[in-house]
Amino acid sequence: MFFIYQAEQGISLGSPISSLITEIFLQHYDDGNIKQLLDMKSIALYVRYVDDILAIFNTTKINLHTINTYINKIHNNIKLNPTYEENNSVAFLDLTITCRHTKLQADIYRKPNITDTTINFLSNHLIEHKMTAFRFHITRMHSLPPPPR
Repeated sequence: MFFIYQAEQGISLGSPISSLITEIFLQHYDDGNIKQLLDMKSIALYVRYVDDILAIFNTTKINLHTINTYINKIHNNIKLNPTYEENNSVAFLDLTITCRHTKLQADIYRKPNITDTTINFLSNHLIEHKMTAFRFHITRMHSLPPPPR
């Protein structure tokens, strides 16, 4: 049995051009709407990687509900799903960003269910898979932010 999914709008997921068109749309979206919040100093920092956004703002000038309402009204098909700060920290991509007085500190983010295990070298996995896992851990170790001083 086969199922065929026909999207009613948008572009095909996995199409070679879909990421380029999405980035063009989001750049236009940022420039036309988010820039206004930055210019008004409502948002102090706005960083976007693909569709993940980190926004830092002063709660005495604007609140999350106002930002959420503003962004969700801009386009019918874009909805902001905020992740709230807990204990002055928030997870963004593979980092935990913590506010320490007037500085931001970045550390590696570990999901609550992480096991810190990798493929056993004596397992039946292909050697390419084992080496890829090993290279990933080495690369990750070299790309971590430096520890706080």
